[in-house]
Amino acid sequence: MRKKDATILIVDDDDDILFSARISLKKYFNKIITANNPKKISNHLTETTIDVVLLDMNYRIGFEDGKEGLYWLKHIKEVSPETTVILMTAFGSVNLAVDAIKKGATDFILKPWNTEKLYGVVNAGVELSRSQRKNTQLQTVQKQQDKDFHKQTEHIIGVAPAMQSAVKLAHKVAPTDANILILGENGTGKYVFAKEIHLQSERKNHPFIHVDLGSLNENLFESELFGYAKGAFTGAHKDTIGRFELAKGGSIFLDEIGNLPLHLQSKLLTVVQNRKVTRLGEGNEREIDVRIICATNAPIHKMVDEGNFRQDLLFRINTIELNLPALRERKEDILLLATHFLQKLNKKYRKNITGFSKEAIHALNNYHWPGNIREIEHIVERAVIITEATAIETFDLHFSTKKITTNTVETLNLEETEKLLIQQALQKHQGNISRAAKDLGLTRAALYRRLEKHNL
Repeated sequence: MRKKDATILIVDDDDDILFSARISLKKYFNKIITANNPKKISNHLTETTIDVVLLDMNYRIGFEDGKEGLYWLKHIKEVSPETTVILMTAFGSVNLAVDAIKKGATDFILKPWNTEKLYGVVNAGVELSRSQRKNTQLQTVQKQQDKDFHKQTEHIIGVAPAMQSAVKLAHKVAPTDANILILGENGTGKYVFAKEIHLQSERKNHPFIHVDLGSLNENLFESELFGYAKGAFTGAHKDTIGRFELAKGGSIFLDEIGNLPLHLQSKLLTVVQNRKVTRLGEGNEREIDVRIICATNAPIHKMVDEGNFRQDLLFRINTIELNLPALRERKEDILLLATHFLQKLNKKYRKNITGFSKEAIHALNNYHWPGNIREIEHIVERAVIITEATAIETFDLHFSTKKITTNTVETLNLEETEKLLIQQALQKHQGNISRAAKDLGLTRAALYRRLEKHNL
């Protein structure tokens, strides 16, 4: 019989009981831990994931009221709610055991036990623990995904050679576990590609966790990504797993990684290298099994040259580098995308718009699309809402009034162009940061960083 991959903790002050239970269970489960003092329970729960605790009810000579057992039962359920607790008790304490079950214990076993009976109870406890742990993880993942800005993945649409090349590379590397760095301007579909890579991988049935590093407060970086223990800081009322642990078995997408400050880059590098995280307030490391996908719109190689991004971190995250073309570089895809969004928005707004007039198509193809795919969806949505005709006309399309041409910028330098776009967005929205950030396809936090960067 093959041993089950499970960890069982046996707690009893009688060394003979510990020995007997260990011998009885070690042929069924691959890790058996024993403790002759209940005060050791906390250390074991924080050092490893315990599936089942076999817990004696009494530890003080002359006291058979089971109060200590009930105390440690409560402690275990607070620290590790998914851990199954099975009580060990003498025949005369059955009523006490039944009362303990009402307070969170799963089952009890009478001393002396039958080995087959002990195995059956513990094995059922292991399955229950795993089911509860999986449900907790899925619930947490769902809550986190509900917070994400993106709720679903659009299909990757495009016939342009640059887009086809990107799709081919994405599908080629998806089945591997290689770290991937996706580069591209805001709105070019970095999230969509990251999700597609996940869905085409062996990890597709496990979580896909999206982390926007651009909007993540520096003070929350470690607690959000690595998790924290109860009492680690004010407001830490319970043990909480971080995003890396949430992504167990799946993929974690670190968006806007170019915005990560240097002192936090070193912390991330340690995790990427060692594949282990340490929760705030704990001293033990926890192994993580995740596929890491990163993305940025920043000139990250230039940042390395300027000392603003760690070269060793870049080496770790870009085993495969995927460059996404801007929409102005794939003109043949503009009408395809516009039509796709039109069909989608027709359903959303219960309209029956048949398409675009020739003039509107000409206007779409000749616009410079600084906001890329995100902007084309926004413009088509606005047109669908306001038009009263059966086809969208040019005057239904609300383009940005200022264009990036050699008449508006004297150089094609990315830094200068970015600064100009930010100035134009602020002017357009009369200094309203929220609206300017939305128009630029940035978060407020990311825009503030760029304002500081360009001394605006």
